[in-house]
Amino acid sequence: MKYAIIAAGEGSRLAAEGIALPKPLVEVDGQPLIDRLLRIFLDNDAEEIVVICNDLTPLVADHLRQLQSQELFGTGVPLKLVVKSTPSSMHSFFELSRHLVGGPFCMTTVDTIFRPEEFKSYIHAFRMAVAQGEVEGMMGVTDYIEDEKPLYVETDDSLAITAFLDQSADCKYISGGIYGLAEPALDTLNRCMERGESRMRNFQRALIADGRRLRAYAFSKVLDIDHASDILQAERFLQETR
Repeated sequence: MKYAIIAAGEGSRLAAEGIALPKPLVEVDGQPLIDRLLRIFLDNDAEEIVVICNDLTPLVADHLRQLQSQELFGTGVPLKLVVKSTPSSMHSFFELSRHLVGGPFCMTTVDTIFRPEEFKSYIHAFRMAVAQGEVEGMMGVTDYIEDEKPLYVETDDSLAITAFLDQSADCKYISGGIYGLAEPALDTLNRCMERGESRMRNFQRALIADGRRLRAYAFSKVLDIDHASDILQAERFLQETR
């Protein structure tokens, strides 16, 4: 299966709080965020990994090119790199999408922190559900709500996703920014781009509007690294799992 990472943000909030490194190179659990995700994807049978980073922070592109030259930690798994600044995460996804045809794929942002063992179970469930024709997408969700602007995920009793909401008093889950998608979802992405959409949450709503069959998969916690304090919180969370 193919994997993709959106690492094109500027990390302006971290920079404003004194973090000098670009976000993908910030260390959590003893390794850069980008390396951590790459290793997790490799542990889940990645056949290819595609990453987009911006052209404003050459340190990230240089780091990824070095990993390319080292055949991605010696695994030989292809690492494709797109270096381009984009105005939004959806635009970054669109730049990646040409490399994601041919089957199901999983995509995250570079600062998404989750337990590797939960991710392994999620990928297994996603691959099985797609192979059996049950879903066209499986979204990682969590009931741990600490995001500044969470996207609430409305589900039925079978965890089929019925809506994505900016506000909700009833929803148990929020989006964890982990997207397992079958190839038809790229048609929805293309239509979003044609309409001038720019936010990933609007893409997710468009999946529902297009009748895509989506299922939620619950993670115990999913964290994002937006502030300097989030780094310590992520460290503590990962240490709890050992």
